[in-house]
Amino acid sequence: MLKSKHLIGLEDFPISDLNKIIDTSFKFKEILNTPERKINLLKDKTLVNMFFENSTRTKISFTLAEKRLGADSINFSASTSSVKKGETLKDTVQNIESMQIDGAIVRHSHPGSALKLTEYIDGSVINAGDGSHEHPTQAILDMVTLKEKFGKIKNLKIGIVGDILNSRVARSNIFGLKKLGAEIVVCGPSTLLPNDVSRLGINVTNNIDEVLNWCDAVIALRIQLERMHLGRIPSKREYHKFFGLTYERISKLKKDITIMHPGPMNRGVEIDSKIADSENAVILDQVLNGVASRMSILYLLLGDKSNQIWLIRNSPKKYY
Repeated sequence: MLKSKHLIGLEDFPISDLNKIIDTSFKFKEILNTPERKINLLKDKTLVNMFFENSTRTKISFTLAEKRLGADSINFSASTSSVKKGETLKDTVQNIESMQIDGAIVRHSHPGSALKLTEYIDGSVINAGDGSHEHPTQAILDMVTLKEKFGKIKNLKIGIVGDILNSRVARSNIFGLKKLGAEIVVCGPSTLLPNDVSRLGINVTNNIDEVLNWCDAVIALRIQLERMHLGRIPSKREYHKFFGLTYERISKLKKDITIMHPGPMNRGVEIDSKIADSENAVILDQVLNGVASRMSILYLLLGDKSNQIWLIRNSPKKYY
């Protein structure tokens, strides 16, 4: 149902596939808001969630998406697997593949790991974050949230603030939002901006107040505290002062802007609690849209073509 067999990243992902995933997400959102919350479109499929890094939202929402679609879902944890005994990624994946799975959702610390897995798996591979490379499903749920809020993405002004250098979320959002016609400005300390960020065709600034006065929505990125020892920023307090979404900073704006965050949040660092919990924040909407959009991705990559009639009729009740 998509041109693509895998979802590895959004840089080279077809725009037609991206639009189809986003549009179908809203149909699954309707299902999630019904008492049943389930539609058995993948009841004959087996999926493995292979997480070599920690995760809360992504792992749980993929697991929920799989269950809501009626698939058999297996969770793999590197910390309790033979990886701890020295087994390689290739051997781990090939052993799991031999058990006749239909697809794998993979998070790994090494950039390019998801693409590498496509060499070992006959089924579909979905990238749930590969190092600092990309996190396409997070960007898709962000785009679903933006379209839900504004009714469009084209010509929206989006600010992305924080650790652009290490953020796979930022990269995927830049690639995806640009494809759909949004204007993007990234903002952060010079030490957290890639040297080649301008080649992506976006504007770059160190002035967060300019960004907030310009944008329709702002995505605050997590400051990766585990990298603090690298000296990229002097302190959390310093970052909060110059780049945080503070109550004082937001309250001075002459217009309302939509506040987004991929999570996990460092309250009091990249965002104040008053802002994270405000009416303009759609952070929890992002979480629910994560389940809907991942249902859409799984269905469109793995679903039976005979079920496409559901997409046309938008009447899923017979599948409950």
